[in-house]
Amino acid sequence: MSRLKDRFARCRRVGRAALVTYVMAGDPDRDTSLALMHALVAGGTDVIELGLPFTDPMADGPVIQAAGLRALAAGQTTARTLDLVRDFRRHDQATPVVLMGYYNPIYVYGVERFAADAVAAGVDGCIVVDLPPEVDGELRLPATRAGLELIRLATPTTDSRRLRRVVGDAGGFVYYVSVTGITGAAAADPERLKPALAAIRAATDLPVVVGFGVRSPAQVAGLADIADGVVVGTALIDALAATLDGGRATDRTIPAVKKLVSALSAAAVSPAPPRPGSRSACPASAVP
Repeated sequence: MSRLKDRFARCRRVGRAALVTYVMAGDPDRDTSLALMHALVAGGTDVIELGLPFTDPMADGPVIQAAGLRALAAGQTTARTLDLVRDFRRHDQATPVVLMGYYNPIYVYGVERFAADAVAAGVDGCIVVDLPPEVDGELRLPATRAGLELIRLATPTTDSRRLRRVVGDAGGFVYYVSVTGITGAAAADPERLKPALAAIRAATDLPVVVGFGVRSPAQVAGLADIADGVVVGTALIDALAATLDGGRATDRTIPAVKKLVSALSAAAVSPAPPRPGSRSACPASAVP
């Protein structure tokens, strides 16, 4: 069983939605980024979503764009991001790590090489925002051969016909973008999301994770009963950025992010019993 499957299955058994936390690799520097990954786990993160810095992040709001620029200014590259995961794995072999970003850096790195190196470094999956299923040959096939799960995105504008195409060869989980627009731009509405999540579950057995528009413990709690997992990113980067001094980490940086993660994790417990057949989510206490 892969780390992703194991984590969602274990979390499902305890009636909790997986907390997926997004941070930008190398923000504000490499050493802080590594320490932050371990702090996320200590705070109750179930899955780490690690951003690949890119100069033209079209789906990202200003907060995540700024994080990417800080990382690039500090010298973060795709190769250094894989090294970051490799260093993380020296002390944590259990927590799933998913890379999220855009195709250009992967293409420049070399697709076959990227897939092989990512798996060797300890990456479990990859979300590529600007690579639709129509061009599967570009990344999904090489990724599958290497053992890297390619996670698909579904959105409010994904109709039933296209949804079947999106989830047909997906791996890991399905990432549902809860709002139209960029990250951090609007709030997710659990009631409005129910029909969309039901449609996705009718099309796949993969866990369904909700992202975009989730910032607070209250929002996580509201989604924990209907989603297999919840992604929080902008709020965490906001918490990090508020502690920086001239763009540099301070002694408040790691504690501030960990405190917010702990609150988000505590809110991820579902008030409803686990859904039969879904591969839902896991508590901090269950993390080895």
